Amino acid sequence: MRLLDRYLLRRLIGPFGACVCGFLLIWIVADLLGRMEDFQSRPLAWMHLAKYYLWRLPEFLGLVLPMALLLALLYALHRHNRWNEITAMRAAGWSLWRIAFPYGAVGILLAALLGFLNEKVAPVAAPKAEAALRTREATDEHPTFVRNFGFMNHRDQRSWHADRYDLLTGLMEGPQVEYATPEGRRRWLFASRAIHTNGHWMFYDVREFERVPQGERFLVPVRTLPFLMMPEFIETPELLRSAHLVQSRLQRRFSRKLDLPVYALRQYARLNPTLSKEERAWLETQIHGRLSQPFTCVVVVLIALPFGLSSGRRNVFYGVAGSVFVAFAYFVLQQVGLALGTGGHLLPWLAAWCPNLLFAAVGTILILRFR
Repeated sequence: MRLLDRYLLRRLIGPFGACVCGFLLIWIVADLLGRMEDFQSRPLAWMHLAKYYLWRLPEFLGLVLPMALLLALLYALHRHNRWNEITAMRAAGWSLWRIAFPYGAVGILLAALLGFLNEKVAPVAAPKAEAALRTREATDEHPTFVRNFGFMNHRDQRSWHADRYDLLTGLMEGPQVEYATPEGRRRWLFASRAIHTNGHWMFYDVREFERVPQGERFLVPVRTLPFLMMPEFIETPELLRSAHLVQSRLQRRFSRKLDLPVYALRQYARLNPTLSKEERAWLETQIHGRLSQPFTCVVVVLIALPFGLSSGRRNVFYGVAGSVFVAFAYFVLQQVGLALGTGGHLLPWLAAWCPNLLFAAVGTILILRFR
């Protein structure tokens, strides 16, 4: 790495760190004000709230990093341009693409970090954030408790139902599982409770029934056991939790949020191969949207370079106003694309990748036309 590359990065790190901290603070305060009534209705200490927002940081960073990078780049480029440092670099033989090289490297690294946070860290941190708000006084109305929980594994022809299911601990109360035996018979398993331990489901106070091959209407008792471990049930609490989230969004055709990991969406698609055309369009749009989200950090670099350099000796708030406009336009286009994709009016991959492709093309054209 050359000396000028290190100089450009040093001038970027300070504003970028300040923007990340500032946006995080704004996001946390906004979320806190929005949930103030909910927090006040529970006996929560300040430590509960601190742990809650600490575990939600990966989710917030996924939203903050692209905006912080955009604003920091515009500010840094404005400062370089104001002191004629960009002109000096170009006079030394550096093209705009060469000047953008360290910024592009930062964008790629942040895209990789954002992808890691979205797929590996945020899905694990989300239930821990909710667990931080759990108190001994938690009731059935707590959002982590689901009454009349149901899940259907169409691929393995296995149906789950529970009177109450705890999304955090994986504890089932009154579970009922309909499944197929290796011989092809249908069985119904009833239990008082079930817990996932050591990689397998353990059922307690078990009663099993089976339908006789002659097709009679009544079920025949098979066995009654104090407990029963079922290693053939491959559904894990993580799978059931993610499937519950996917199914709830799918039923409402909720398209604006991209917070479900790709592996959960793909796993739901594998277990439900008989989805309708509309459901498949929603699911594939969400998958492509989640995959395209980290690349926003790379697109930001292509947009910030011509906007930051064109500011010249104008006030630094010109760059701020430009960044706000670009971020707003990108957000609007993203929401329109997701709505069209989930509604089946646009190809899922095009609906999800359209904002990145369009803004990357605009940024590239502006850089090529820059004098």
